[in-house]
Amino acid sequence: MLLGSLCPSVSGPASRDEPLQWDTASSFYTGWSHLTSDPHSLTMAPVPPGVRFLFTFNKDQWYRAFTFILTFLLYTSFHLSRKPISIVKSELHKNCSMASELATASGGGASQLPALTSLHTDMDCSWKPFDKNNYKQLLGAMDYSFLFAYAIGMYLSGIIGERLPIRLYLTVGMLCSGLFTCLFGLGYIYNIHSLAFYVSVQVANGLVQTTGWPSVVTCISNWFGKGRRGLVMGVWNSHTSVGNILGSLIAGSYVSSNWGMSFIVPGIIIAAMGVVCFLFLIEHPNDLKTMHAQSSSPVGRQTACTGWSGVNGHKDMYLQFTQGSTKGGDEEPLLGRETAASGRVPLQQVVVVKSESEPSAISFMGALRIPGVIEFSLSLLFAKLVSYTFLFWLPLYITKAAHLDAKKAGDLSTLFDVGGIVGGILAGVISDKLGKRATTCAVMLLLAAPTLYGFSMISQFGLGPTVAMLLVCGGLVNGPYALITTAVSADLGTHKSLKGNARALSTVTAIIDGTGSVGAAVGPLLAGVLSAGGWDQVFYMLMTADFLALLFLLRLVKKELTSSKSRPISTVELKEH
Repeated sequence: MLLGSLCPSVSGPASRDEPLQWDTASSFYTGWSHLTSDPHSLTMAPVPPGVRFLFTFNKDQWYRAFTFILTFLLYTSFHLSRKPISIVKSELHKNCSMASELATASGGGASQLPALTSLHTDMDCSWKPFDKNNYKQLLGAMDYSFLFAYAIGMYLSGIIGERLPIRLYLTVGMLCSGLFTCLFGLGYIYNIHSLAFYVSVQVANGLVQTTGWPSVVTCISNWFGKGRRGLVMGVWNSHTSVGNILGSLIAGSYVSSNWGMSFIVPGIIIAAMGVVCFLFLIEHPNDLKTMHAQSSSPVGRQTACTGWSGVNGHKDMYLQFTQGSTKGGDEEPLLGRETAASGRVPLQQVVVVKSESEPSAISFMGALRIPGVIEFSLSLLFAKLVSYTFLFWLPLYITKAAHLDAKKAGDLSTLFDVGGIVGGILAGVISDKLGKRATTCAVMLLLAAPTLYGFSMISQFGLGPTVAMLLVCGGLVNGPYALITTAVSADLGTHKSLKGNARALSTVTAIIDGTGSVGAAVGPLLAGVLSAGGWDQVFYMLMTADFLALLFLLRLVKKELTSSKSRPISTVELKEH
């Protein structure tokens, strides 16, 4: 009787099968009331602080964190699948350059050259057709074929992405990218030596990879507002460097024994992540609201009712509901009063929509008219030229400058991406604090140019200085690149001139990154041509590109510095969409 008075909700004898319930006020589980009437005197231990911390987040915050992590991993797999070509280059042309250097060093005259040429052929020192003296141009052409297709496809991708479901669009792109990445590796397994085969695979892969960037940027921008967008995007954009690092390590582990697996393994990974995308990606917070609205009744508690003749001759299954609180506006029944009064509503009768018209997707020219899009696009063209030249040629440069094998050079090149992670986060934090995106980019570009020259000089003096300069160069080169492609693109895609039209984000992102991808295509191609005359010429080209990137930002920098309204972005109000 005492137990019944203490726990009136428990009928009959208490049992250990009685479910436990969490009491947020006491931070204890309640239940097993037959043991004691005081939950604080239970013998079980209190919940660990870490678990309490997890319970402080609401459902929306969990979904937001989940989307952040998922999109991070999705685009990590994109860059993971792009990196192997830079690692495998030194294996495609393995020893031919060494034979050429021996011929030059021997100085024995023309009579010895035929013997060395014959030795070169017999050694079969590299993978045909990259065994000739023009191997740098051929390798550069492979880079160019991928990046040129990527640049052209990017302009179309944003426009298409605005009109298709992001989840399905991204899934198809990742599955196709996995297929083409694996095809490149199968060239080794099936002993394919056709340049046309490898170029065609690169072109196809470049086209399908354009589905990635506009999709993930649109998705992450839907979930995060503008308040700390620089910091959030800076941390999130580290997926580029993380993907490059993982791609280097995976490709490097196979490059000396079976370089085909350097492509096949990343191809399988991006295809698998495409399946994960299809199963779990939530494009917009409103999608969750729609799902909850479909699973719950807007009027009241509803139960299915069958065996009824229907209303007005409709014999479909209907819902029977109990009258709840009176709802107004969008939640009022849209059927006649007679139907509503009968207490039965058809299951698939009405879909309630807002009275506001759905904004149409923005046109290409309309996106170009957004203030700042052209300037940042042209600046990114040259900034991305520098970044992608490092992405595709840094391992080969290290093998020549530091005389390391392909695996060690690939591992060392990851330090550039480590510096890029730090640089991207710093650029985001500083631009959030100052509220000046263009000025932040300009300062980093100004510092990057002399740093590149220093790297070309110091890398000749051993491993230690090379490591330090790789980290610094990575931060200064990738910082502006990361900021423009993420936070700046998201800011411009939600510009006040759009009057709340969120459907411009994918197109704006595609225009900015597509223009940058033109530079990404030109950079590695120029590096392949210029490196034949010495690596110094490549670094002069990179420094020139940095100054040109800075030049296109000067008007925006001047506007930011002279604007009396400039203030930290964290204080700018922006309606989340």
